[in-house]
Amino acid sequence: MELYSMNIDGTNLRKITSLGGSNWAPFYLPDNRRIIFSSNFNSTASFGSFDLYLIDDDGDNLERVTYNKGGFDSFPMFDRAGKRLVWASSRNASSPSDLNLFMAEWIEMGNFTESKGSED
Repeated sequence: MELYSMNIDGTNLRKITSLGGSNWAPFYLPDNRRIIFSSNFNSTASFGSFDLYLIDDDGDNLERVTYNKGGFDSFPMFDRAGKRLVWASSRNASSPSDLNLFMAEWIEMGNFTESKGSED
């Protein structure tokens, strides 16, 4: 399952990812040129662990954002100012089916992105 983008009228369909696995839950950053999404393309497990990734909307500059080995990170969203990232995660969950919400301050550092997280 790959990510695609198109105009609201259905024109200009563009494939963004060609990663394999399941790539889903995309969300545009407030700069309207980058997308954060969840993927299991790096996973070797049968279902796979899901982490968050960042990619330019032209498919360039793929960057891994979270490292939740064997876990589930998904449903990322930014606040309007682009200063905070919120996502659902299985890390620190009391059972495998439980999800916690995490909020992190988003800091741009050149080609490297850092998120300082806190569990709320």
